[in-house]
Amino acid sequence: MYFPFMLYNDKIDHKPVFTELQGDPYVADLSPASPLLTGIDMRDQERFQKILDEKMGRTYRWGFSPYLERRDTLLGTCPQMVADQRFIHLGLDIIVGLGTPLHAPLEAMVTESGYESGEGNYGGFVLLKHEGRHFETFYSFYGHLCIDRLPRVGTFYTAGSVFAEIGDFHENGHWFHHTHLQVITQSGLEKGYLSKGYCSQADLAEMNALCPSPIPLFRRV
Repeated sequence: MYFPFMLYNDKIDHKPVFTELQGDPYVADLSPASPLLTGIDMRDQERFQKILDEKMGRTYRWGFSPYLERRDTLLGTCPQMVADQRFIHLGLDIIVGLGTPLHAPLEAMVTESGYESGEGNYGGFVLLKHEGRHFETFYSFYGHLCIDRLPRVGTFYTAGSVFAEIGDFHENGHWFHHTHLQVITQSGLEKGYLSKGYCSQADLAEMNALCPSPIPLFRRV
């Protein structure tokens, strides 16, 4: 059985990535038409963080920014994205506070753990490999993490175990406080999607086989 259908198997131990999310989520629209992007330099993420904090206020404790969202404006200053026309988001951005711990959603082994330098990149990141008797092997990727809390490659985690924390601007690629959660199949890994968090419109037809929606993997409780 392959992702995400294996998650409905009672033999699979499936845990939340974040364990204390309270209340409804704030949905941060980062598409070109979003009022959140009006009149600001999107590379000034510290200012954008303040805007997010004001919008969320006391009403929202956490939030999302969607999978398959177009982000032409957000990525307009990234030469490689512009050259490849890769503006469609392949992850689910989960907005939580600085230092919030991440938990393995399934049994997992760390296959990549490191730091991608450069503004606008992943900063601290982890790739977890999920394999078992009841499903085809696949991977979950987490970006924008604290570099002092990255696990070692080869470390095994049971479902629900803490493996990383949300990073700050100086270590997370200079982004607002969140993690980019992306599911990558074995085929997707072989095609280089460990380092690709966005795709082009032309690539969309094959994304379900390479980087399917991470929404089923994320669970609140």
